[in-house]
Amino acid sequence: QVQLVESGGGLVQPGGSLRLSCAASGNIFIINDMGWFRQAPGKQRELVATITRGGSTTYADSVKGRFTISRDNAKNTVYLQMNSLNPEDTAVYSCNMKLTTTRNLISTYWGQGTQVTVSS
Repeated sequence: QVQLVESGGGLVQPGGSLRLSCAASGNIFIINDMGWFRQAPGKQRELVATITRGGSTTYADSVKGRFTISRDNAKNTVYLQMNSLNPEDTAVYSCNMKLTTTRNLISTYWGQGTQVTVSS
C-alpha cells in the first residue's frame, strides 16, 4: 500500500505565498517523477509542475517565475512553493508520483487534494 498525504493549502490574499507538501509512505522502493496538478471549479485539471528524480523541472507557463517545485528523496516528499499568488491560482491542488513499489510494481499515485484559495 502507498499513500500520499498533502498539506499546506489554505486561504491567502493576492500577492501572498503558500508552500504545499506531499509526503509518500508505504511499500516504496523508488520514486521517479513527482508533480503537482490543479483543478479549478468548472475547469479541467491542469499540470502545474513536475520534477524528475534527478531534479529536472517543468512548469506551466501560467506559473513560471512564481512557483518552484522541489523534492526531498530521503523523505519521499515533494514541495510546491507558490509566490505572487493571484485569484486565478485558486484551485484544488493534487500531488502525483510515479513510483516503483517493493514488489517491483510501477504505478502512479495521487494525493487527496488540498484547497488553495486566493482572495482578498
